[in-house]
Amino acid sequence: MAEIGGDVQLDAEAFEAIVVDELDLLPDDMVDGLENVVFVVEDRPEDGSLDLLGLYDGTSLTERDRYGFGEMPDRIILYREPLLAICDDEDELRDEIHVTLVHEIAHFYGIDDDRLHELGWA
Repeated sequence: MAEIGGDVQLDAEAFEAIVVDELDLLPDDMVDGLENVVFVVEDRPEDGSLDLLGLYDGTSLTERDRYGFGEMPDRIILYREPLLAICDDEDELRDEIHVTLVHEIAHFYGIDDDRLHELGWA
């Protein structure tokens, strides 16, 4: 896969503001079901690569036996540098952040990559 773009330069604070904007634009019925989930922005995945745009770190609703108070929150992580690296401008960045959020939220609901691909979100 060819690398494209990479012209967008945003510091962490400006990037996080776009993430918040895009979260606010998601449908209420998608966001309202999120329980004990935090959204996190990190520069890169642990391996330092630019290959991963986001990650759902938790147990999907379809895999949970019991879930109660005191549980550590699930995390949806967006990786700033990989997202910036594939985008030519802020509009494209906003689109990629939106798609990445939908993709990772879908994992929370138990939707796998194959199904996301069928739906056009992967």
